[in-house]
Amino acid sequence: MTDPWVALEPGADPAERVRALRRAHETFTTAGVVPRPVRSVVADSWRRSARAGVGPDCTASVELADGDLGAYRAEHPLARVMPLFRELLGSFAADGEHLLAVCDAHGRLLWVEGHPSTRRKADRMNFVPGARWAETSVGTNAPGTAVAVDRPVQVFAAEHFIRRVQPWTCAAAPVHDPRTGRVLGAVDITGGDGLAHPHSLGFVQAVARAAESQLALLAPPPPAVGTPALTALGRDEALLLLDGRTVRLSRRHSELLVLLARHPEGLTGDELLCALYEDESVTPVTLRAELARLRRILGPGLLASRPYRLTAPVESDVAVVERRLEAGAISAASAAYTGPLLPGSQAPAVVRLRQLLADGLRAALIACRDPDLLADWAHARWGEDDLQVWRALAAVRPTAPVGAHLAALEAELAAPARRTPR
Repeated sequence: MTDPWVALEPGADPAERVRALRRAHETFTTAGVVPRPVRSVVADSWRRSARAGVGPDCTASVELADGDLGAYRAEHPLARVMPLFRELLGSFAADGEHLLAVCDAHGRLLWVEGHPSTRRKADRMNFVPGARWAETSVGTNAPGTAVAVDRPVQVFAAEHFIRRVQPWTCAAAPVHDPRTGRVLGAVDITGGDGLAHPHSLGFVQAVARAAESQLALLAPPPPAVGTPALTALGRDEALLLLDGRTVRLSRRHSELLVLLARHPEGLTGDELLCALYEDESVTPVTLRAELARLRRILGPGLLASRPYRLTAPVESDVAVVERRLEAGAISAASAAYTGPLLPGSQAPAVVRLRQLLADGLRAALIACRDPDLLADWAHARWGEDDLQVWRALAAVRPTAPVGAHLAALEAELAAPARRTPR
């Protein structure tokens, strides 16, 4: 197969592939082994689904309904491109007896539209607005897997992890914020076996790119010239918006700018050495060379020395989350938190700040007991193994998938205690 993201190679017999996939699915659910002809992207997804405690007979849970769903959709960035989705995919879905679906970054369906009889069939498996179709909730499916791996993906028939979804085929592509690059959600086309074609995957990917282009046109203007803005959450290389241009910083320069933005009073060379390097043998010469390179990137006048400091305020997404937490705006803080601070950084000061920010937001979420906010954290990449949050979520939303995932986490935590030396 030339493209591992396409479900069927040219000339493949769909009926025979369905039979082979059903046998493979049965083998995996009984023995934990993934035989051929399962594609690697599907095999990896099956394993993630099993680790999340998803069972092949579970059902998607509806988390948002009525007024809550309407309010959430109205504020979601993808609401602005729904007319585009309907224009490009709506008639295709209706004419082909398919469904157009759009989910958020956590796999929660926001819109499901299309052929009426197909919608009625989808309703029976809770493929409805407000239901969570993340991999960690219902296993392998195109919209959930697309946001999990951040790639366009096609899922054919028995490649779906849940048996009741296996009569369906779907293709989905993630949609990104054009300014920050973060995943906003995914656009999906769901229907019969006829969608198991390279054209459907290419089509939905083109629609996602068109949506990103429109979002870029609709985006609010960037901060005024001379007001630098730093994006460092959820990415190893920070983005700096400076004088109308966006600069991708190296990992070390990202760490430097995060720390300097946090200390407007400045830091001495010795303080920066301790903040950045675990290895005490690193010399001041190395640090000065990094700062000189950073100064060339920032341009003249923004980085001063003795002590090292920024000569103009730099707004950062870290500071936004902190301010909202301090104000008690937990929902707004959670929305601004797009992931751990520079997650690949091992700089001691960055590690401390990353943990401090995550702990503060986690504690606020647990204290407020909002099931939607807890679910958003639990189902994010950084929250999949967060036992405290999963326990809090189970207390306010005791669904079967949540209970299964919590049980798996607790079993994994208890496993080392059972292995006693002989």
